[in-house]
Amino acid sequence: MTRPVLAIHGGCGAIPRADLTPETDRAARSALRRALEAGYAVLDSGGSAVDAVTAAVQIMEDDPVFNAGYGAALNRDGVHELDASLMDGATGQAGAVAGAQRIRNPVLAAHALAAVSDPLLLIGPAADAWAAAHGLETVDNAQFTTPARQAALHTMLERERQGTQASATEQEKHGTVGAVALDRQGHLAAATSTGGYTAKPVGRVGDSPIIGAGTWADDRTCAVSGTGKGELFIRFAVGHDIHARMLYGAQSLETAASGLIHGDLAALGGAGLCAVDRTGTVTLPYNTEGMYRGWMSADGQYVAIHED
Repeated sequence: MTRPVLAIHGGCGAIPRADLTPETDRAARSALRRALEAGYAVLDSGGSAVDAVTAAVQIMEDDPVFNAGYGAALNRDGVHELDASLMDGATGQAGAVAGAQRIRNPVLAAHALAAVSDPLLLIGPAADAWAAAHGLETVDNAQFTTPARQAALHTMLERERQGTQASATEQEKHGTVGAVALDRQGHLAAATSTGGYTAKPVGRVGDSPIIGAGTWADDRTCAVSGTGKGELFIRFAVGHDIHARMLYGAQSLETAASGLIHGDLAALGGAGLCAVDRTGTVTLPYNTEGMYRGWMSADGQYVAIHED
């Protein structure tokens, strides 16, 4: 039997160290620990990697510390458009939703779609309707809103008017949550969920619901969940490229992931990811000031925000 391991990220849009209050630090670390414990409990009891990443991401979707589900970013019209995906490394099956406005936990919709994989990806009202028809909880869009996200939208729109949006912090701009896992049966899975970036154009879709970009899992190599500028992850097919570098180029997970995050993507925008390979090796690279992140295995638990 394989030793299980779970790794998560809560986005490379971490609060700058100088602005991180003790209260916010405690809240973020507590949320990361709860997500790790929920996901690892599934693995420890012999559950699947698919169910473990779903459990971990669902915890983060329900916590306003992160940009996913409750507390997600608002688009420029003040509406939440939520994206999520999940991939099973054992079967290659996957599911995703994009631009959903009413699904309380988009990762649950991705999990349900992955069970059928046809359709694999649903968007907007169709995603909301499919989720409701399949027994998933739907809520009014306003229930995802928090005062902090409303303030962030106001600030970003004001930056646009002043032409200073380029100076916005990673935390002001975007954030994502994700999880990757290796279960006792040696199977891998990955899941990702986000509200996108603050003041994004209506209808914009990033990498989080795109299999091969923000999410990838294949038992032959690794499971990956990304965070950062989604357009870059799509252009570089980041999740699949890490898999390809390992499968065809015989690179290690660390070499493949770091080569993208600190190499190809570093000069173009903020990026990070969590990944685990088929041996249980975990990597959590990022090129921003910080990234909410952690891992858990039989050896213990690790949680961090900046270079701790």
